[in-house]
Amino acid sequence: MTVEHPWLPRASCDASCVRAGAAASGRPAIVALRTMLRALGAVLLLPALPLLAVPMPGRSHLQRGYCRLVLRCLGVRITVSGGPIRNLSGVLVVSGHVSWVDIFAIGAVLPGSFVARADLVEWPAVGRLARIMKVIPIDRASLRRLPDVVGAVADRLRAGHTVVAFPEGTTWCGLAYGPFRPAMFQAAVDAGRPVQPLRLTYHHRDGRPSTVAAYIGDDTLFASISRLITARRTVVHVRVESLQLPGDDRRDLALRCEAAVRGDSLPRAHAHELVA
Repeated sequence: MTVEHPWLPRASCDASCVRAGAAASGRPAIVALRTMLRALGAVLLLPALPLLAVPMPGRSHLQRGYCRLVLRCLGVRITVSGGPIRNLSGVLVVSGHVSWVDIFAIGAVLPGSFVARADLVEWPAVGRLARIMKVIPIDRASLRRLPDVVGAVADRLRAGHTVVAFPEGTTWCGLAYGPFRPAMFQAAVDAGRPVQPLRLTYHHRDGRPSTVAAYIGDDTLFASISRLITARRTVVHVRVESLQLPGDDRRDLALRCEAAVRGDSLPRAHAHELVA
């Protein structure tokens, strides 16, 4: 049995955070119709899933389009702002972590392989997509396996692949957040490849911060999907921040990327001690 180490990332968020960011769904008949149409759209998308694994010209455009369609079926609209997305090979992409929905939001902007929780590949539908997108599984409860994961990420970066990681190590509600753990940044330092920070924020359609997409605490995938498809509309905004050169210090790199992702909210993130 795996013994949890004392540095295991843990979020202080719970179900009360989701309730705090909730909004009315609307009249029951409208909610039922909206739910049925979104669920039908998701079912129709499933047969096209294997196409993402077929090598072909313009596959990255296909992946972006597919992820946007998945978001739309979940009732999520995506907006993008910030700096240009540079067409570079071997880039480590990092962002804060709110939900499994982050994978589709980032995939709609910068498709690549993901470092994700090891049990993700066992999830229905989402797990199949995770395998097709060549997810690098990580067991956060095991420090002993962490160097192997960092090594695998560095190898993919050297090979010119885009890799996406969530340095908080666990999901937060989006109204609160944790520190960026430096460990995963060692892969960029070892490979000598740049890091692209992305700032992900979720909102209701009126612009207020939303926790509808949050996947925290004892939440289940079914409950999470149900919450999304019955909501009126959720908007995920992806802001492309300045590309960061790796340097030779993973902690400095982690701090620079966290500053880019948090912006004016940085002091709140450092209420936690930076470790690992």
